[in-house]
This record gives sequence, structure tokens and C-alpha cells, in this order.
Amino acid sequence: MTGRTLLLRNLLLFAVLATSVLAAPSVQAAPETLTIAAANSLRDAFRQILPLFEAYNKDINVRVIYGSSKTLTKQIEEGAPVDVFLPSQVEDIEQLDKKGLVIQGTKRVYAGTSLVLIAGPEFPAPITSVQDLRTTLVRFIAVGDPKTSSVGKVAAQYFNHSKLDSQLKSQFVYGEHSRAVLDLVAKGEADIGVVYRTDAVTNKKIRILDEAPKDSHQPVHYGVAAVWTARNIPAAGDFINFLETPKVQALLQDHGFDRIAPQDDLAQRQEGQ
Repeated sequence: MTGRTLLLRNLLLFAVLATSVLAAPSVQAAPETLTIAAANSLRDAFRQILPLFEAYNKDINVRVIYGSSKTLTKQIEEGAPVDVFLPSQVEDIEQLDKKGLVIQGTKRVYAGTSLVLIAGPEFPAPITSVQDLRTTLVRFIAVGDPKTSSVGKVAAQYFNHSKLDSQLKSQFVYGEHSRAVLDLVAKGEADIGVVYRTDAVTNKKIRILDEAPKDSHQPVHYGVAAVWTARNIPAAGDFINFLETPKVQALLQDHGFDRIAPQDDLAQRQEGQ
């Protein structure tokens, strides 16, 4: 075989190999998983927010676990593999923080809401405030269980402030969390109920009768933090920052959330640091 023939053969082989390499499909890295533990009252808002976050972060796949804040707190304390925790009260994050189970500098308050009195659409009694319950007869009042839910704890403060807890206690029926309370009213198993506005504002099966005065219970501030079991801390930080963007804040307001005053948020950041 002449030198020229050998050269041509090698050039042809190189061309074939180069074409094969260029034609081979590119191998993309699998998206990283971000595991979020979120309160039930965030479910409706997150149906819009989580896909939006994934659209902006195509390398991240969000896995979300919903539950009552108290249950999720206990699971995280016991080592559940969670990156980001979003309870319905920032106090649950502070509980973890006191035990050294929150990653320093990640705790934020990103939204708030209020407590509201609700009824089913066909409930005929003319109730405009909780004080009407002194004279208006109702069968059952749905409230959250204070042992398992933050909404139950806040509702207990509300009734105590109204000085109606002893009068109405025999009429209480308990739900494990805010969404369970909402279902009791929507299905007619309770005449009225007390939930967060975030649960009630988009539900067409119930109507809001009244909003609890701000001084009748502790503020309802929604907090977020990366926790000690986090496996994807960079993505957790991206998600926490994403919650504060104008687009997400507008979506939260559509679902009954209030924007937290800047000084409140700043105080939480300084505390977390």
C-alpha cells in the first residue's frame, strides 16, 4: 500500500469518526431534586408557583410534601430528607432553629394572612361577626385541632379574646388542619368555621363572613428556611429568593396572602443571621 493510499484511508476514517461524534445525541444531566415540605394552606398557591420556579430553573425538579405544620416539623426533627420547610407559622421554624436544625442565614418571612370566619353558601343565619354567635344558634363550629395545627392554636386565641370559648366549646368539631376545617364547612358537616384566608379566598363552596381583628390572635406569618437535612442547599437558596420576587408575591396575594412589611422581613433575616 502506497503512502498516498494510506493517507487517504486515514483521512476517510477520521471523517467518519468526526461525523459520528457530531451526530451522536448530547447527554443532558438529569435535573436535581429539590424536596419541599409545605403546609396544606399553601397547596393552591403552589400549583402555580412551583411550575413557574421549574420553568425558570430547568435543572431543578421540585418534589413537594404537604401536611400539617406540626406533623412536618416533627418529621424534620426526626431526620426526614427535606431541603426547604414552609410551615403556616414562622414559629415552627423558630422551634427548629432553637434546636440547631435550620441552616444559618436562610430563615425568612415571605408572606402573612389573616384568620376568617366562614360559612357554607346556603347557611341562612345573618352572622356578620363572631359576636353574633352569642345570640345566633348554630349546630357545629369547625376549628383546627390546637394539638396538630397552627390554625387551631390561633383560632383558640381568637375565641378566648372574644370571650366566647366557654360558651361555644361544646359546639366545636375539630379538623387536623386548616383544609380539613374548610372541608367540614363546605360539606355541611359544620355550620361555620375558622380558617386562614388563604384557604377560603378561592373556594367557591364557602363564603367569608368576617375577618378576625388583628389584636385577637398572634400574627400569622408564613416563614421559610432550609433545614439540617437539606441535600441541595444551592437550589434551596434559589427557591427562597424566588418567593420574594414581585411575580410570586403577586400570585400569593391572589391566593389570600398579605405582603410582609419590609422591616418585619429584615428583622427575620437579621435574626436568622
